[in-house]
Amino acid sequence: MRNFTGRFLITICLLVSFHGMLNAVEPISPVTLPAPANKSEIELGKLLFNDKRLSADNSIACVSCHEINKGGDDGLKTSLGINQQVGPINTPTVLNSGLNAFQFWDGRANTLEEQVEGPIHNVLEMGTTWSDVIRKLKRDEELVILFKEVYAQEPNEINISRAIATYEKQLVTLNAPFDLFLNGDKQAISAQAKKGYLAFKTLGCISCHQGKNVGGNMFQRFGIMGDYFKNKGRINTVDYGRYNVTGKEEDKFKFKVPSLRNIELTAPYFHDGSVSKLSDAIRVMARFQLGRPISTQQVEDIEAFLKTLTGTVKAELQ
Repeated sequence: MRNFTGRFLITICLLVSFHGMLNAVEPISPVTLPAPANKSEIELGKLLFNDKRLSADNSIACVSCHEINKGGDDGLKTSLGINQQVGPINTPTVLNSGLNAFQFWDGRANTLEEQVEGPIHNVLEMGTTWSDVIRKLKRDEELVILFKEVYAQEPNEINISRAIATYEKQLVTLNAPFDLFLNGDKQAISAQAKKGYLAFKTLGCISCHQGKNVGGNMFQRFGIMGDYFKNKGRINTVDYGRYNVTGKEEDKFKFKVPSLRNIELTAPYFHDGSVSKLSDAIRVMARFQLGRPISTQQVEDIEAFLKTLTGTVKAELQ
């Protein structure tokens, strides 16, 4: 009995070790809970994220373009700012944005804290200034008390950005079926989704879409294996991507590789919002990034896999 028990324990240890090795070599990692943060700071950030006083005419807030329970974006080809002005670029999701190595399509902000002032100053978005935002917020006695409780200061540029970023970092989407699969529940995704994941890896999609956020950690040229912009026709300034930040010719048409988490909820796709269906986005990627044919079955399989990347944000954060 003792020998049997010993062999059984050794077998279990080997299986656990083997499972750990499998997860260790997978190019995608499960999302985990974010680092703990002060509950009052998170709540303050949530209030500010939903506060329309951050815009010049008090008409829009961060949540106007980043609806938490609808994929973290606005579902529009390009976003709308104050006075219903149409922006030039598609709104990236805010969900899991704390897992990105940099922010915005062109990566011009390294952190979420830096990212906050972009929309505030953009004349096509919130169209205001820090001084105007701070002046309005300081009129709110209850809000000022909250700032003093959290930061021992009245509202200022630094702590407004910090509060919003702290809230945004909590917006991770948990319990995606694919994460459950990676964590050992092999029945969490369908046989078709498993085929799709295999195709996703063997075709080469995984070379850019990997890591915990299935993207968000590198820049890549849009049109490696074909001229996407020639095919598109008219080129806008935002189409130059990373080049607009660095001025380097080699960065022209490069963009932050977007996260594919919750991708089924974030149509339309790409920086220009040019594609409305996920299946068509897969075909565009196969043509211009991989330069190889892709069958209808492969598209359907990959789409099934991508849909397993949809998770949920904690209810209290929505």
